[in-house]
Amino acid sequence: MGSSVRFREALAVTPSASTPAAVLQLSALDSQLFLRFTIEYLLLFPPCPASDHASTTAALKSALARALVPYYPLAGRVRARHDGSCLEVVCRAQGAVFIEAFSDRFSLGDLHDKAPKTVNQWRKFLYPPVADVLAGLPPLVVQLTWLRDGSAAVGIGINHCICDGIGSADFLNHFAELAKSSVLNDSIKPAHKPVWDRHLLNLPSTKNTQVTNPATLPEFNQVPDLCGFMTRVSSDLRPTSITFNKRHLDQLKSIALDTSRLGESSFTSFEVLAAHVWRSWARALNFPANQTLKLLFSINVRNRLKPGLPDGYYGNAFVLGCAQSSARELEEKGVGYGSGLVKRAKERVDSDHVRRVIELVSESRACPDSVGVLIVSQWSRLGLERVDFGMGRPVSVGPICCDRYCLFLPVKDQSDAVKVMVAVPTSAVDEYIYYLTSH
Repeated sequence: MGSSVRFREALAVTPSASTPAAVLQLSALDSQLFLRFTIEYLLLFPPCPASDHASTTAALKSALARALVPYYPLAGRVRARHDGSCLEVVCRAQGAVFIEAFSDRFSLGDLHDKAPKTVNQWRKFLYPPVADVLAGLPPLVVQLTWLRDGSAAVGIGINHCICDGIGSADFLNHFAELAKSSVLNDSIKPAHKPVWDRHLLNLPSTKNTQVTNPATLPEFNQVPDLCGFMTRVSSDLRPTSITFNKRHLDQLKSIALDTSRLGESSFTSFEVLAAHVWRSWARALNFPANQTLKLLFSINVRNRLKPGLPDGYYGNAFVLGCAQSSARELEEKGVGYGSGLVKRAKERVDSDHVRRVIELVSESRACPDSVGVLIVSQWSRLGLERVDFGMGRPVSVGPICCDRYCLFLPVKDQSDAVKVMVAVPTSAVDEYIYYLTSH
């Protein structure tokens, strides 16, 4: 991007009131190796008068300081425990980072409802990138970038070890409510009181004395690499963005039921769309027929545990669902076959399944293998489309970088629509779009 984004101010923002000084332990789910990265959101807002820019910037800085009071661990620093068992957060009100920037190259029309031209084209809308979330860097970065037409791009980076998608969206909506309000006291509370309580995921151990066998949890099980998988799926990536409205999703559900096994009576929009994207991606990349492929996706376990987790729990409360198939079966058996695999993967996740995952990652630090895997992350049901900092609701919600991980995104004013964004090798883009758009 060169000098397409220039930085005007960067400062540490600390909580506006005193917060507990403590060292808080993260759970085994929080501490998983594959979560040691930053969740990066890019929210685009409509133009507002230049005369409002200074007051909007001030409102965001003030609101961030106030939001860090109930969510004070986001002003701390993540580190590994000395015994290596889990991670922890050192809470000393060290602060988050707020950046104001501007761009005289980009306008809203250059970004809205489009995929970036390259994976990293929008990288400078959230700076700096965090390579190691355990390096003592702030777990929260907010960057407000004013575009040339007066619109705003708000980039947010949140350490995934502290929050999952639901938790991060809860925080962002509270932050936004504070920014939108002219009230500077404590009258605005989070919709749900933030709950740390990571000990709630220290589930009672089963009676088995042996460590859970990874083979019983397919998301952690390695599969043979028959095609140089990582090179095939990661080379020369080009971002894509396709929107499915309610009519498209209803068509997919009908096709899925027609091609499913006997006994299937219904599928959700997520099940059919995830299966359709997975199948289209696999066909476009032309894997060997006997290559085992997996679709991994997060499953919220807040209400699947016994007892369930309280409202306001903002830590990582998900496990990975895993649908698995050979490339040949995924292609030949149709979208109903894939939808059934996704549906049954969801149904397998109960309290006992979660316990086995926690035991495995606690004892062996197991990590999902990348071979054969497409990851789908559902941002379309997090409530990010409601985040209003006083500039109106976002016209677009998406990632800072569009990579090979597939995102399901919300669509403004279409609650039943989903935007699918994923980067595909350039050589396979045309086929992928063809398969995805021809039901």
